[in-house]
Amino acid sequence: MSPIDAVQVHETTLQILERIGVRLEHDGIVERMLKAGARPGSRAQEVKFPASMVREYLALAPSTVELTGVDGTPSRLSPAGAPLFWTCPVLRVWNGTVSREATSSDLAAIGRLASHLENVQGVMGVALADIPPLCRDFVGVRILAENTRRHIRALCFSGRGMEALAEMRPLLPGNWFSIGFTAHGPLRWTNLALEVFLRSSGHAIPTTINGEPMAGVTGPVTPAGTIAVGNAEILAGIIVNQILEPGRPVIYNLGLAHVFDMKHATAVTGGPENAFFAEAAAALGRYYRLPSSSWVSTEALFEDEQAALEKMFGFLTHTNAGVSLIWGVGQLESQMTLSLAQMVIDDEILNYLARYRRGFAVDPDTLALDLTEQMGIAGNYLESDHTLEHFRANLFQPKILNRRPRTVNSVPLERAAAAEVSRHLTGEASSHLPADIAVELRRIERRFSESG
Repeated sequence: MSPIDAVQVHETTLQILERIGVRLEHDGIVERMLKAGARPGSRAQEVKFPASMVREYLALAPSTVELTGVDGTPSRLSPAGAPLFWTCPVLRVWNGTVSREATSSDLAAIGRLASHLENVQGVMGVALADIPPLCRDFVGVRILAENTRRHIRALCFSGRGMEALAEMRPLLPGNWFSIGFTAHGPLRWTNLALEVFLRSSGHAIPTTINGEPMAGVTGPVTPAGTIAVGNAEILAGIIVNQILEPGRPVIYNLGLAHVFDMKHATAVTGGPENAFFAEAAAALGRYYRLPSSSWVSTEALFEDEQAALEKMFGFLTHTNAGVSLIWGVGQLESQMTLSLAQMVIDDEILNYLARYRRGFAVDPDTLALDLTEQMGIAGNYLESDHTLEHFRANLFQPKILNRRPRTVNSVPLERAAAAEVSRHLTGEASSHLPADIAVELRRIERRFSESG
């Protein structure tokens, strides 16, 4: 998407927000929007945002979002910065044999494995089948805090859960966890989403504002039309958050948009069109001077050739587009399922792409004319000091991709990845948190679990 295209989308979005508006299913927030300058729509809980109001509140959102890991490792999201990579929120896990509902022990394993993968900077919560739904957000954050050193992205389930997270936040330095929610369109923010925004406000918790239009169902079938609808949903969500908490750090996420398969009546998250939405997310993020986000997904059910095709394509196109935050490491089955082996494979994909994107230097040292003259015709460069000094920086060294001749012990990629999972997780279960922090997290969890 070109800068001119971004301007066209923006202008169309302003018309959507001013002429059509959005539904905000929360009377208290509707009242606050009207007091801030919004206009009532044609029906209850519908509001329209004048262009001047959109500009005013967009300008309050910071251009960079500072994040930290549980261990305090800092990272930064910005419209022009290097991308960060996170895991994904799911309902189920695939262990190579069966697919089953995710549990607390699965989330702990995801967090521990992520700490060993160099390209994974954040771990997202999952739907924990063994935890009551209204407790899954703060219980999930506690589990991850005990089991990973990476940044935590809470999976939000209730406004009450946001109050628990607000109490947990000061226990560790920096923005060690973040939250987010998705518009359920078209042009609609649910009461739950707005409660999450409301009850988490006032604490400077970074928040991802997600638009998730489906081309042909909850948005026009044309990518441009779906992008405009999704952009309107996101801008409305940003305005709400900036009115609730001026200056709240937000992440612009249009990359959740997807398309509808007209033949099979299914949502498509790993098709070529999904790259358009990631590209639009990055371009509009730059236009609004906000960090952007997208997901890399696949419809594949297994760690197979389809997963390899769709995820390599996704990670390549999303990074090339300049998306700030890309999540989906380990994802299978259209975000329904996570595989630990796929997490390892995705980390290898990201290593592969990092080497490609780094390119190569052209200078007298790398051109090596003197060395070529020294070796002459039919020489052997393998024996030179130049090769020893430069091969690590110039040649990609895979961790699990096969480069050995076939033997009776050769295994397919998914089995090599599974072995790597076992190597990382065997014998590792102790928490790295200071004892007093761990005790306080569990005290807060217990109090909100009992009162909820």
